[in-house]
Amino acid sequence: MKTCAAIWTILSLLASPLLAAECRDVAFEDASFTVCDADPAKDDIRLFLKDASGDVLGTFDSVAASLAPDVLVWAMNGGMYHTDRRPVGHYVEDGEELAPLVTREGPGNFGLLPNGVLCLGDGAAAIWESRAFAKRSPACRFATQSGPMLVIDGALHPRFIEDSDSLNIRNGVGVTADGTLIAAISNRRVNFHHFARLFRDVLLTPNALFLDGTISRLYAPSLGRHDFGFPMGPMLGVVAPGD
Repeated sequence: MKTCAAIWTILSLLASPLLAAECRDVAFEDASFTVCDADPAKDDIRLFLKDASGDVLGTFDSVAASLAPDVLVWAMNGGMYHTDRRPVGHYVEDGEELAPLVTREGPGNFGLLPNGVLCLGDGAAAIWESRAFAKRSPACRFATQSGPMLVIDGALHPRFIEDSDSLNIRNGVGVTADGTLIAAISNRRVNFHHFARLFRDVLLTPNALFLDGTISRLYAPSLGRHDFGFPMGPMLGVVAPGD
């Protein structure tokens, strides 16, 4: 198994193009996180749910295979989903709305308002609080709704508790003041307050959105990382032209 993993890592590195998009490990307080960034003005950032036949992709390998000869530079799960892997909230893929916006309060992390929407437009990325998104209706080529918001206009979500014992592997996404998209996943279990402070205080994203916990996974060939698990719903990733 170790030999196969080493071969896969070498092949992935050879296949990965040199782009602005990259991943790195970051230490914050007593925890490690892996952070991946991309420039929406230069990098091809997408959301993935279904293939050309309408079947749910479900895995990083399926996404990578569907892109060939283009290359999947990095990817992670991209929003909450039902048991049949339908998105829980608003979801747009390549300009087509596959699920409507949800603005009501509800159970679970998704319904812990305020929640939000990641909107990928032409050369730009933004994170909107969901009710503000409903009022403005910005044009999104890709969009995914999740919750709760981690950071809202520089402030942490008001329901987060600093010493909470609700610990989990978590992943999320933020956008910096200069427009860089930054996605992060914790490498050990952390609470919401810790994770949100990573985005606000270290990654410097005025707005950030929680994507999920427990099922959180990352695909980052440049780091030799390919997290496995049950099939997923939406996935967020960066694509580069192949040979």
